[in-house]
Amino acid sequence: MSKSTGWDPVLLISQIIAMQTSHYLTLAMLVSPLLTIIANPDALEYDGGAANVGMVMDWRYMAGRPTSRSSLDPWSSWNAVWSGGKQVGSSDLQSGQWNGRIDPTRGWIIAFSWLIASVADIYYLYTLIRRPRLILDFSLTLIFNHLVLTTYYSAALPSSLFFWLIMAASAGLMIIVGEQLCVKREMLEGLSVASSGEDDVEMGNLLRHD
Repeated sequence: MSKSTGWDPVLLISQIIAMQTSHYLTLAMLVSPLLTIIANPDALEYDGGAANVGMVMDWRYMAGRPTSRSSLDPWSSWNAVWSGGKQVGSSDLQSGQWNGRIDPTRGWIIAFSWLIASVADIYYLYTLIRRPRLILDFSLTLIFNHLVLTTYYSAALPSSLFFWLIMAASAGLMIIVGEQLCVKREMLEGLSVASSGEDDVEMGNLLRHD
């Protein structure tokens, strides 16, 4: 990838979309299997299953907050399950399959998956963005875009300290490690170019002497 000195909005937007898409794909591949294996199956089924997009897009799942209207009142006769403004299922609370309690394991699984996805984001930054001075901007842009999307999806501004701590840890991880890797690569590339240039000069001197 050639380094462009000018401002290229098409390239910029393409990189932002590529980073955001790669992050969510990685997160989705982690969250769904882990929830299926570890989380409470009854509570999980009640909230739309492990493949419910809310597990990735709704900050309340990570924070362990209720997300469905009926979960606010477990004894309510209205048993429709809502997520992201849409009904994703229903549950008979009289059947004893689910007691209305939020599964705390689910939030930890989603938070762990988010941090693992952030490690993968370092590779995406290293491959797609490359330039050390842009790592900070793209890392914070990814987090900011998620905050906008998750606020829109849940119709509520994130108010969980745990959620914000995970976002801060994710941003810090991407910025610190991503910048270090990109700086190290640029230094190695610079040394390689300098070494090649010195060889050319020495060869030129030899030719002139002949």
